[in-house]
Amino acid sequence: MSSPSTPSQVTRPDEFVVVLDFGAQYSQLIARRIRECKVYCELLPYDTPVERLAALKPNGIVFSGGPASVYEADAPACDPRIFDLSVPILGICYGMQYMARALGGEVIGGEKREYGRTELRVVDDRDLFAGLNPQLICWMSHGDVVASAPPGFTVTAQTENTPVAAMADVNRGLFGVQFHPEVVHTPWGIEVLRNFLYRYCGCRGLWTMANFVRQATEEIRTFVGEHQVVCGLSGGIDSAVTGALVHRAIGDQLTCIFVDHGLLRKDEGAQVERAFRDHFKANLVHVKAEERFLARLAGVTDPEHKRKIIGNEFVAVFTEEASRIGNVNFLAQGTLYPDLVESGTTSSGGKSAVIKSHHNVGGLPEKMNLKLLEPLRHLFKDEVRRLAEELGLPDTLTWRMPFPGPGLAIRIIGEVTKERLEILREADHVIVDEIKRAGLYRKLWQSFAVLPVIRSVGVMGDQRTYAYPIVLRAVTSEDAMTADWARLPWEVLEKISNRLINEVKGVNRLVYDVTSKPPGTIEWE
Repeated sequence: MSSPSTPSQVTRPDEFVVVLDFGAQYSQLIARRIRECKVYCELLPYDTPVERLAALKPNGIVFSGGPASVYEADAPACDPRIFDLSVPILGICYGMQYMARALGGEVIGGEKREYGRTELRVVDDRDLFAGLNPQLICWMSHGDVVASAPPGFTVTAQTENTPVAAMADVNRGLFGVQFHPEVVHTPWGIEVLRNFLYRYCGCRGLWTMANFVRQATEEIRTFVGEHQVVCGLSGGIDSAVTGALVHRAIGDQLTCIFVDHGLLRKDEGAQVERAFRDHFKANLVHVKAEERFLARLAGVTDPEHKRKIIGNEFVAVFTEEASRIGNVNFLAQGTLYPDLVESGTTSSGGKSAVIKSHHNVGGLPEKMNLKLLEPLRHLFKDEVRRLAEELGLPDTLTWRMPFPGPGLAIRIIGEVTKERLEILREADHVIVDEIKRAGLYRKLWQSFAVLPVIRSVGVMGDQRTYAYPIVLRAVTSEDAMTADWARLPWEVLEKISNRLINEVKGVNRLVYDVTSKPPGTIEWE
């Protein structure tokens, strides 16, 4: 059976911070912000044994927020001995309330809840608020309040409805903030995190992609030894970076298998082949399997069924090709942290709902008996792009917008056919081209075409048409966990509409999706 081993998770950098996850929706965002401060960070469950935390020797610990009330009987709580580790701790929202209650303070239900934009008044700027204005705007999301801080703590900030909006025991290195410094709605929040990391945790900002590459390549070499590795390329940035990183580490011991399922965007197959065969001089097997995938997808309309068929067929094709190489011991794949979250398999120990399946999460059939290399498993998409630049990948791959493993199949809302794929591929090309012409490509998280299998009436050249509409989806996001629909200029929408109808045969209408995530998802299926 495939083993979930991955060497880049075994050895941690010299300085790192642990975020204990109490179930907050923003826990991952805390980790991302800490990494933006160039400090490596890992998410662990709130009930991680204190002995394990002590053995990890983190520079600091952060308690996340959470939906519970600390005074409830079954409220999540960590081992109180954590406060005796002599490790600086920052509690955020629920994390602050837990800290306050555990150390002798009082937490009660507030008379007035605070949600959203809130004015904060700093009353002591000697610690986390050093260098900041005394009057600030922050983002609150709580109903309970710390009515009195624990013995030894100083109140450092207040709001109209929260007497203890921040507190500190500098001598013990313990801090709490009721607001969320990790969200963009607290624009100065990263300064609070930076003060905690640099002033109290002793961090120097050693987490860089250059250091990551150096450490990861050494660990991959040690882990793999003289064995052979295969890497499945899908055309996206994640698998491409995985292949490039492993190739940097072990060279010709790696064979990349590019399963071209015919569901890619225009010219993507050729771009991947040029990058790996011509640029990196890597061993590359390019399998052109469009007809095989289309045959399996014939008559299928259910989106999850499509995903499973494509994932299973991808594995089948990949397995066949890998078996021809012989004596392969490892599989490298481009799993990212958001993949694990949306697949319900987070390493933080929580139970996440399965939003959609990912065919690169879960491993290959038992008969392959391969060990997994997932060197990007704890990286976010923005970190993967920085890593791609560090590895020297071409811009066409580095800055390509995220693309789902099942490809265009899940952007056709209905049965997938060769004709519909060609229509969608050309429509998507027009959209991306106009987005680039408008200088918006790197400002958007994704922009793409969706083809619903319905037809609408139109008029072209005094003749009635009965053709497909194209749905334009364009969103802004930082990590795909949440997203907002992009406010594209009217003139850009007009150009896209004109080109689609004039240039793409079979299309007579454009509509624009203005749904955020949540409640929608970025993809339609």
